[in-house]
Amino acid sequence: MARYTGPKNKLARKIGEDLGLKSNSLKVAKRLSIFPGQHGVKGRRKVSDYGKQLKEKQKVKFIYGILEKYLRRQYDEAVKNPLATGATMLSLLERRLDNVVYRLGWAATRAAARQLVTHNHILVNNKKMNIASYQVHTDDVLTIREGSMRSHLLAERVKEAVPSVTWLESKAQVAKVSRLPQRDDVLENIEEQLIVEYYSR
Repeated sequence: MARYTGPKNKLARKIGEDLGLKSNSLKVAKRLSIFPGQHGVKGRRKVSDYGKQLKEKQKVKFIYGILEKYLRRQYDEAVKNPLATGATMLSLLERRLDNVVYRLGWAATRAAARQLVTHNHILVNNKKMNIASYQVHTDDVLTIREGSMRSHLLAERVKEAVPSVTWLESKAQVAKVSRLPQRDDVLENIEEQLIVEYYSR
């Protein structure tokens, strides 16, 4: 699937928040207040309700490294679920394989996690899985290939890794999905209701 390959800091500056796109958060923080473009924030008007909805939708796209078509598909899938649409949509995004690898601490950013997946370093239930958008299920077991652990950088990263969420369990290079993610498991500051309002216009 296609992905954004441009400057990451510009996206964070556009939203005005650290979106976790770079591993050096201090460097990102230095320029967060500088809006991208020749004139920066000079002369910027008050943001409309539509503008707030659009910004929140863009923020989610930037955070998870996805494009519009994919996010719209996830929204349409969430609408079919009897549970809250926004929470269901975020749960679907959290279940992406590249996001799970990132949440496990095996990679510093989602982009790095995506690379681990697409380069065949990750096994799901002992089978090769190189699709970053693969949705994990309860009791799925994720493993880093034995050959991949010969990389000193990856081995060190995995050795120190601690899952940042409670729905994942890990020990060394093996992890398990103990349950599906819920709304409270999303660590980023996201107002999903604004996204639902945007798509339901």
